[in-house]
Amino acid sequence: MALTMFEKIWARHVVTIDEGEALLYVDRALIHEGSSHAFDSLREQQRAVFRPRQIFAFNDHYVPTTGRDKGAAGIANPDIRDMVLRLGANAAAHDITLFGIDHPQQGILHIVPPEQGITQPGLLMVGADSHSSTHGAFGCLSFGVGASEMFHVMATQTIWQRKPKTLRIVLEGAPGFGVSAKDLILAIIARIGVGGGVGHVIEYAGSTVRGLSMEARMTICNMTIEAGGRAGMMAPDETTFTYIADRPYAPKGAVRDDALAFWKMLPSDDGAVFDKTVTLDAAAVAPMVTWGTNPEQALPITETVPDPRDARDEVQRAEYQSAIDYMALAPGMALSGIKIDRVFIGSCTNARIEDLRAAAAVAKLGRAQVPAWVVPGSRSIQHQAEQEGLDKIFTAAGFEWREPGCSLCTALNGDQLQPGERCASTSNRNFKGRQGTGGRTHLMSPAMAAAAALRGRFTDVRELAAKG
Repeated sequence: MALTMFEKIWARHVVTIDEGEALLYVDRALIHEGSSHAFDSLREQQRAVFRPRQIFAFNDHYVPTTGRDKGAAGIANPDIRDMVLRLGANAAAHDITLFGIDHPQQGILHIVPPEQGITQPGLLMVGADSHSSTHGAFGCLSFGVGASEMFHVMATQTIWQRKPKTLRIVLEGAPGFGVSAKDLILAIIARIGVGGGVGHVIEYAGSTVRGLSMEARMTICNMTIEAGGRAGMMAPDETTFTYIADRPYAPKGAVRDDALAFWKMLPSDDGAVFDKTVTLDAAAVAPMVTWGTNPEQALPITETVPDPRDARDEVQRAEYQSAIDYMALAPGMALSGIKIDRVFIGSCTNARIEDLRAAAAVAKLGRAQVPAWVVPGSRSIQHQAEQEGLDKIFTAAGFEWREPGCSLCTALNGDQLQPGERCASTSNRNFKGRQGTGGRTHLMSPAMAAAAALRGRFTDVRELAAKG
């Protein structure tokens, strides 16, 4: 029987089934400062972490992105300092590997594991963050879990789940000039909606996906959650295998040979049946920007703010009007004319080296007209960018080069918008108050965000690059 990649991985991890739920074995679990409740539950039940070598901890959500010279002790906010120190103490007590604030590879939990080879095809991974779907770019099943579920994983290395349906999104064609993976995923969400993937694991396929780098694939899988999907996946191929090779946790020698043989069996079989299929022409996608308060409310930069009167029904009409009111926009406004107050280039969606290169290529064409932050996703990315001179390009253009972390994406670490501030952001969510109470967030690619910084308004990066 022809099987999907999801079905193959799911079947390999089923321990038992009870009343429609499957107990699944978990290969890797990723935690961060917000996972303290799981440790509290372990203490309350006098349990130890069952397999600590398969749990990895990260300082990312709460660490500040400036003033890090004194490590955790130098964090001014006592609550944040306590969370960072508590994760360190819990990790040490349970013999868990910690990529802490002082670690040379510190960074975001969806960026460091691929860098280190912790993320591999065929695994079942869970993370204490919804964007754990990022890791599915490597051909594994990865999704976010809550505190009680993470406690169960840490205590038993298993998790109970109901089997989701499957949705295949086929991307065909070559993206045009100035169009990135961020534009592709925003176009997908605009097409299927923020509820389009609910109850499904999404497999991305097609010639476009096969032509993407691993970093671009991670960007698309990362925002699967914004389409309502349980997880996002892409078939592993030679691009995947080359990326993983020689990384610290990657299999070596004969073990690697066995792993490769297994990895090559994972892609969906010809004739495998998906519950739904959607096809998108990547060549027709333009640079995208969100205008509203959810990722579905996205349009090409060449378009205008929609009129609620043109909505398909009363529900959408009310959503449009609420978004327009909150974002302080007006129907018919050209997206390319919207002025901004701030730019953020970072997050687990777009803070990898390719993202920074793309942004730097635009930044060198001018000088920032508004405050603009560049936050690498990890120490490794920070060091590589500095070796390539990207930090100097940014600072020469008036951008601020910061330390690795989630930063303004989560607004949990002291980095946040002020009420009424409008931000061009490479992050993944634009809900009301996501980046700070009263803040207005517009999602776009790193190149588009850099272009907005240079002009002080939303700008079609294709025009700016052509003039540059």
